[in-house]
Amino acid sequence: MSSINSRNKPPLIPLNGPIRHLVDTVLIVVGSLITSLAFNLFMLPNRIASGGVSGLSVLAQAWFGAEPAFTQWALNIPLFFLGVFMLGRQYGLRSLLGSFVLPLFIYLTKDGPVPTHNPLLASIYGGIGVGLGLGLVFRGRGSTGGLSILAQVIQKLTGFSFSLSVVLLDGTVITLAAFVLGMEQALYALIGLFVTGKVIDALEVGFSYTKVAYIISDHTDAITEAILHDLDRGLTKLDAKGGYTGDSRTVLMVAVGQNETTRLKAIVRSVDPGAFVIISDAHEVLGEGFKREA
Repeated sequence: MSSINSRNKPPLIPLNGPIRHLVDTVLIVVGSLITSLAFNLFMLPNRIASGGVSGLSVLAQAWFGAEPAFTQWALNIPLFFLGVFMLGRQYGLRSLLGSFVLPLFIYLTKDGPVPTHNPLLASIYGGIGVGLGLGLVFRGRGSTGGLSILAQVIQKLTGFSFSLSVVLLDGTVITLAAFVLGMEQALYALIGLFVTGKVIDALEVGFSYTKVAYIISDHTDAITEAILHDLDRGLTKLDAKGGYTGDSRTVLMVAVGQNETTRLKAIVRSVDPGAFVIISDAHEVLGEGFKREA
């Protein structure tokens, strides 16, 4: 087991130092570039309006012939000031860089070659690219502005959750796409939006799924020793009370890698075959023995 000093190691990059701000800036810029390439190579040529201000710019081009970059700037500017006014100066500053450079990159990369005119492939590959780009922006603690600002304003004014607000706004964009571009294009937009969300989740929480186990047994001391020494994992003891008997008891909580789940179950079974074990997914675990934040 690691020493106490190793448990308290500072992050590799201080959270608020100049290096962290530089890394955040690079992530926002690179993420915006990747998002713009995915938009110009896949989404725009195939008229896939998968939500957000970028989706509205696709509709504006189809309807009025407007330049997508100019549409995005025209929408992002008032939304940026709305965010500063409603959400505070700090949030507005974090979204300023992405709000500016994403439309700029979209304008600068607008004449690139189009890899496919198959809307299904475009929605999948475009969704991957947009998700990868936005995921990097979010990892850089930034934002590309747009409807995410409006979603937070709706959350503040109505009490709706942020996710529900995003769904309502993106749903409105895709509904407009059904009227402007046709129902089939709206369905492709849904596919692109779904893929984007999955890629962002993968970047945020990683590809490896960790498990968390809750163990209820009359032999918690013996199980604790086996987990600590045979599995070499730490655990937490939780005080609990039986719902039927009212008796006090201890619940063991332990986080393990996916490849350690079988060993954990075998250890528990060898000590107490009658133990009650609950194992569920924990998409991200930070700390000793698992992932460390940079």
